[in-house]
Amino acid sequence: MSQNENSVAKPALKNDRYLRALLKQPVDVTPVWMMRQAGRYLPEYKATRAEAGDFMSLCKNAELACEVTLQPLRRFPLDAAILFSDILTIPDAMGLGLYFETGEGPRFKNPITCKADVDKIGLPDPEGELQYVMNAVRTIRRELKGDVPLIGFSGSPWTLATYMVEGGSSKAFTKIKKMAFAEPATLHALLAKLADSVTEYLNAQIAAGAQSVMVFDTWGGVLSPRDYNEFSLQYMARIVDGLTREADGRKVPVTLFTKNGGMWLESIAATGCDAVGLDWTIDIENARARVGDKVALQGNMDPSMLYAPAQRIREEVAHILKGYGNGSGHVFNLGHGIHLDVPPENAGVFVNAVHELSQPYHK
Repeated sequence: MSQNENSVAKPALKNDRYLRALLKQPVDVTPVWMMRQAGRYLPEYKATRAEAGDFMSLCKNAELACEVTLQPLRRFPLDAAILFSDILTIPDAMGLGLYFETGEGPRFKNPITCKADVDKIGLPDPEGELQYVMNAVRTIRRELKGDVPLIGFSGSPWTLATYMVEGGSSKAFTKIKKMAFAEPATLHALLAKLADSVTEYLNAQIAAGAQSVMVFDTWGGVLSPRDYNEFSLQYMARIVDGLTREADGRKVPVTLFTKNGGMWLESIAATGCDAVGLDWTIDIENARARVGDKVALQGNMDPSMLYAPAQRIREEVAHILKGYGNGSGHVFNLGHGIHLDVPPENAGVFVNAVHELSQPYHK
């Protein structure tokens, strides 16, 4: 298929408040979306996943990935769609053999154990081994018909490396930290390859139609401040420097999110990103006071709050909106992904409360 045949018709955005907020431009209400908004809390997602057969088959089928991306938008007036994919697509394309063990999460058949393993891996071609992701982006962008923007994403180099070295999920991170402290040159070689690969991957998503991109540094918070700068933040800064920042005649904002990274907000904001994601362990009023107008903020309600009665959810939304205060630069979100057993109607209460209760802050 030629690039022209593969290109996407790009209608004007009907709702761009998410992009405007990331760039600290005026909005009518605070925009809202949810991490993992296309997922297991929705019965229609479970039905589509069953049709696909397994999780990676769902990711690799552009039509089905598009379907689950659009499902939450049919239920809730969300201000953005996020590509349905997985953060481990890059390591999988590098030949590590991703598979999912029931009850244990992602695993790799061929984890990274030494420098020879790092030397063996190459940078996957975004339109080759990872073309299924770009096909999903193109399909979703087409089917959104300009209703809301599409967010592309990747895992951070450090987070991807933790899975690649540990061989899957971890609680103590002993293997990756052993490499960091006993063989730092090996880990830096891996992180450099991952930073280059993530940059190419996100730029390909932008070329395919993503209108904003986000880097998920899920495990940056397990590092000490010094090690966070050395093994995580410097590589995210390198990605930010290499990203395409304009497409379709408008800016493409980039958001960096480090879970448990509240103590490093100033350093994250200094990378040149447009927005910093916050988990629920930091007060948003404090966060805004620390970063000022340098970046927008995304977050940061505790996902478990969605188990609460409707009135308690609304109170928490009101509290966070008051904490951020007047003006643009806030994208409301959960502090991490929505839990799989949250009642969908509670997510609806949350989304509607953000739009309703934020109006006075944008006059």
